[in-house]
Amino acid sequence: MCAAVLPERLQRREAERQQGVERQRQKKEAQVVREEQSEFFLAEFGREREAVESLLAAGALEEAAARLQALQKLLTDSVRFLAPYELELGPAELRQRDVLLAGLRGCRVRLRGNPNTLRVRDCRGCSVLCGPVSTSVLVDGCSDCLLALACQQLRTHRSQGCRFYVQVTSRAVIEGCSNVSFAPYAWSYPGIEGDFESSGLNRDSNNWNLVDDFDWLAMDKPSPNWSLIPEQERITCWD
Repeated sequence: MCAAVLPERLQRREAERQQGVERQRQKKEAQVVREEQSEFFLAEFGREREAVESLLAAGALEEAAARLQALQKLLTDSVRFLAPYELELGPAELRQRDVLLAGLRGCRVRLRGNPNTLRVRDCRGCSVLCGPVSTSVLVDGCSDCLLALACQQLRTHRSQGCRFYVQVTSRAVIEGCSNVSFAPYAWSYPGIEGDFESSGLNRDSNNWNLVDDFDWLAMDKPSPNWSLIPEQERITCWD
């Protein structure tokens, strides 16, 4: 009986080993495909971006707008296979520019500089850390994101489960939002003081805990759609 049981156990163990080997092979093949697709996307995206910038510099706005639409379609079509990605821009690329982040999934974005405006649209599970923005920030249709933002005006629409670390001159506005939370802006990087100076923002003016919910009109009860992040739960290390 023991002689009969032992081969069965060995056969089962060998079958499990082979299944494990096959899973690893398939996983490696899938990873190779994703890497090839990602490399193609990055190369194509870079070429299209350069073309759009050239058209804008030449004043060909209609053609640039059409190429931008194609660029957005390329990004949308590629989201399903792109790996979590770290984007990062510096002062020379950001100074007084209008920045749009759209359709990102699981990305870490670091914007070390002073944009003029920032729009974050339809992003999921992303971390967006941005230097001082001279005017306004619009967050729309985002979920489960972490955002560190310094700006004059912050508007957040149709977003859920996002955490905001903010310095804002006026009162922040939310609409169509739920489970969003706020804490004071705490991100820093070399050169941020100069970016604050060029942005015109007053570092001593911060209404991070004053939020107007356009969906909550009751004056005697706080809105259930937003809260303050408890001090012991706030991020202290950003690297």
